[in-house]
Amino acid sequence: MRSGRSLYDRAVAWSPVLLLGSLAALTYWLDAQVQSAPPRLDGASRHDPDLFVDNFRAVTYDAEGRVRQSLSARRAKHFPDDETIEFEAPSLTLTTPGEPAITLVADEGTLAGDRERVTFRGNVRAARAAAGGTGPAGAPAGPVTLTTDLLRVTPKAGRAETDRPVTIEEPRGIIRGVGMELDNQARTVRLKSSVRGTLYPDRPPK
Repeated sequence: MRSGRSLYDRAVAWSPVLLLGSLAALTYWLDAQVQSAPPRLDGASRHDPDLFVDNFRAVTYDAEGRVRQSLSARRAKHFPDDETIEFEAPSLTLTTPGEPAITLVADEGTLAGDRERVTFRGNVRAARAAAGGTGPAGAPAGPVTLTTDLLRVTPKAGRAETDRPVTIEEPRGIIRGVGMELDNQARTVRLKSSVRGTLYPDRPPK
């Protein structure tokens, strides 16, 4: 039992951490893309949107003109009462030179008014593309996906968490659990309960 648990720990210790690493600047970037409109004099205390953007798309480039972050959504809405920004069908792509691309899609997303937390809801899927070589402990650096119904991301702290069922898929197999805490700084992932799955340590990347 201990050796089996150790195998699960090694498998989840590196895979989804890489999905969160590039989210560190997300809150600042989103804040810069959707600016608040001047406060309304009538009804501003209600939770009503004061700004709509249909077919929203924003792209950030680095100093050499390369795309680093791309966010699209069916619609973006800003709410002046709590300064939140809501996205319908958000799709986020993060690219870093020399590293695999990371994509995250969901049915809905909300950026908190304090810009400290991003919450993705409904069919949340985070995917890291395949990379050459191997990961920590010799793990194949193939494609990794994480799926759940809700994911709360706190970029400044490098953390993500959910209390919903989680599925992690990678070339060696699938791991499932209920509840997850991810700490990017410590490079750890903890599945809280009902951990199960199938792993083939010697299976090569697809």
